[in-house]
Amino acid sequence: MFDAVARRYDLTNTVLSLGQDRFWRRATRAALEIGPGDRVLDLAAGTAVSTVELAKSGAWCVACDFSVGMLKAGAQRTVPKVAGDATKLPFDDESFDAVTISFGLRNVVDHVEGLREMARVTRPGGRLVVCEFSTPTVPVFSTVYKEYLMRALPAMARAVSSDPESYEYLAESIRAWPDQAELARRIATAGWSSVRWRNLSAGIVALHAATKP
Repeated sequence: MFDAVARRYDLTNTVLSLGQDRFWRRATRAALEIGPGDRVLDLAAGTAVSTVELAKSGAWCVACDFSVGMLKAGAQRTVPKVAGDATKLPFDDESFDAVTISFGLRNVVDHVEGLREMARVTRPGGRLVVCEFSTPTVPVFSTVYKEYLMRALPAMARAVSSDPESYEYLAESIRAWPDQAELARRIATAGWSSVRWRNLSAGIVALHAATKP
């Protein structure tokens, strides 16, 4: 599915998020608190547009994604790229100072196991940031947002995406995803400590941060 949407993935994301995707990437970089000398894993990096944003910090950043087609679509982006399964990462223990995953945790079949793998490859004291769609905090807005997901989003995807049917799955997976508190609990269950979150765009997206004990 992700190979099929790769060709116009970045354009589609910008259109469907009404341009908010750039803001979410910058917020993720700031939350990671990375800089020169840090080694950073960007998991479910897709075309590596998020990895390039992270690299603006001066840190050494590697893009990892299960979809080879997505990595190929970002071939022009000059950051290291590795094909890998989030539940069986091809990296040694404690290889990274920080790890992040943006809009990809929903797509990991066993996302708690994926979070455990992220902890395995992170050094003690290292940082995790999960940027993911979440539950809007204003009830009226939440209703409007759900209508957008199920009606407008697939319609807009038909106009700009290289594989519009995939965005029906996207809408359904967002609706089925746990809220902020439940995701925090699952992150803690996977072995991370000091789990907290911050809402972006009225809770459409949440940044969950944690530390490797």
